[in-house]
Amino acid sequence: MRTVLAAALLLLLPVAAPAEEVGRVGVDWVGNDIIIEAFADPKVEGVTCHISYFERSMWDRLSKGNWFEDPSNASIACRQTGPIKIGRISTDEGGEDVFSESRSLIFKSLNVTRIYDQKNQVLIYLTHATELTDGSAKMSISSVPLYQAAAQP
Repeated sequence: MRTVLAAALLLLLPVAAPAEEVGRVGVDWVGNDIIIEAFADPKVEGVTCHISYFERSMWDRLSKGNWFEDPSNASIACRQTGPIKIGRISTDEGGEDVFSESRSLIFKSLNVTRIYDQKNQVLIYLTHATELTDGSAKMSISSVPLYQAAAQP
C-alpha cells in the first residue's frame, strides 16, 4: 500500500524544469532512438544542461512485453551558457531536484539533482533514475565551475 501511495504522490510532483528536445538519433532499424533534451537550471541563470536517454520503439515494446517502461540509462552535460546568477539554491548535502521526467507509467523517473560544492565553488549536476521497487545505480554527473576568468591585460 505504501508503494502505491508513494507512486501516486510522485505523479503529483511538478517537473522542476521544462526540457526541450534538441536532437534525436535513430540507433537501429526497429525505431529505438537516443533523445537529447536541453533545459535551463531554473534557479541558476546562465547554466544549461543537456541530457541524453534511450527511448524504446513500439516494436521493441511489443517484442519484449514491457509496454510502459524505458531504460534508466542517461547521460548529462551542463555548461555555462551566459553570465551565471545564482538564486536561492539548496546548499544541503543532498542537493535539490532541478529536472524530472517519467520513464515508466508510475514507478520510475529520470531526475537531475543539483549539488553545490561550496569548498570548490562548483555546481554538480547528477542524473539518476528513481525506482520505487528497486534502486538504480545508473547515473552520470557534470559540473560547472563558478569562478570568473581573469581579465586579460
